[in-house]
Amino acid sequence: MKIPVIKQLVENYSLEQLQKAEEAIAEEQTPEIEVKGKDEGEKLTHAYAAIWILEQMEQNKTDFKTELRNYTKKVRTSIS
Repeated sequence: MKIPVIKQLVENYSLEQLQKAEEAIAEEQTPEIEVKGKDEGEKLTHAYAAIWILEQMEQNKTDFKTELRNYTKKVRTSIS
């Protein structure tokens, strides 16, 4: 997971574009937008993270940094 890639996705694409990209990657197709990553798994992770962050920003009326922090906390908790 690379935070600069997630930030770029959040800043440049809509929720709908990201959801379509996530679906395309999951179905082993090429997404309409560029999602960087070393392999399909990392690309899917980046798309999923960007979607989650955008949804949370809208729902909670917060900024990117706050929701990125919440996302990384969620990931750390799930790994522990």
